[in-house]
Amino acid sequence: MVYVSTQVAMAELLLSGCTTSSDHLYIYPNGVRLDDSIEAARDIGMRFTASRGSMSVGQSEGGLPPDSLVENEDFILKDTQRVIETWHDPAHGAMVNVAVAPCSPFSVSQDLMRQSAMLARSLGVRLHTHLAENDHDLAYTREKFNCTPTQYAQDLGWLGPDVWHAHCVKLDDQGIRLFAATRTGVAHCPCSNMRLASGIAPVRNMLDAGVPVGLGVDGSASNDAAHLVNEARQALLLARVGRAMQPPEVRLGASGQRQTFFGCDLGPAQMTARDALSLATRGGARVLGRMDIGHLAVGMCADLALYDLNTLAFAGGAVNDPLGALLLCASPPAAYTIVNGRVIVRQGQLTTVDLGRLIERHNALAARLCSADSQ
Repeated sequence: MVYVSTQVAMAELLLSGCTTSSDHLYIYPNGVRLDDSIEAARDIGMRFTASRGSMSVGQSEGGLPPDSLVENEDFILKDTQRVIETWHDPAHGAMVNVAVAPCSPFSVSQDLMRQSAMLARSLGVRLHTHLAENDHDLAYTREKFNCTPTQYAQDLGWLGPDVWHAHCVKLDDQGIRLFAATRTGVAHCPCSNMRLASGIAPVRNMLDAGVPVGLGVDGSASNDAAHLVNEARQALLLARVGRAMQPPEVRLGASGQRQTFFGCDLGPAQMTARDALSLATRGGARVLGRMDIGHLAVGMCADLALYDLNTLAFAGGAVNDPLGALLLCASPPAAYTIVNGRVIVRQGQLTTVDLGRLIERHNALAARLCSADSQ
């Protein structure tokens, strides 16, 4: 199930033009292995940062996950080290990286967070978790630890250029300053945040402060469409409407005259098409600590996405501003997706897997899983 669902998610991403993904797998009992995700990525041909997640504090101890889904912390650390030593490739152009990724502050202990950070840094890999996703996160951290999520992360050694946090919807001004000062990264997931009603992440403030921000589609539990260009479009639209909801600003003009600017006046500048594209490319590479991908230049990996603008959705728009049309018109599939010089999508079709058979197998496994849950 892990292998097949990984390939289904990656097929969606590749067909949208995404060449590199990260996945946070953290539900491990019943024989689940991160190795199956890594092998699925290898076989479909996608560049992959596999995050070895974990949950160790169950509901009986005040945590979020059911007790049946938690693991022993000693085993978590040993298996995480095994996966890193087996799969992580630190070389330029690597197709597989591994990150250490306790699920969240409310599903693991403080000790596991600290030890995970120590393990990652001793082995030279990155750290990842969820942080400040919604108001429940804020309330839990205040109640349990008497601090903000950012202060909690700082106390545990979870800030730095080798760390990225998912969501950060509720990151306050102090948190943004700490993230910027330590170059801690953020994975912005606008569709997930909207579907779960988590809120609107302060992405413009993060970018202005110098926080590394990349783009994530999140998983199918909170986003049913893994389309990277559409996610960038949603990031653009959400940032603009978020600004429109804020109070008006009064500014002094050149002649000293007061002028009132409403949110709808300032919203378009909150996120431009080029800002959104940057999140989806350079931003994601920076957050994952990759200096070899994210833009096109001599010496960089040959990761490219090509789109056919001679289609109905782009009619009249692409002739003037192709990039603006890509982000503002209906989000297109990729005509070609090339990963490390290998053509994975050709003329809109996957070249590495039989998509029809993959969907058929995925549906059968999903039906089996639903049937088991209902019994």
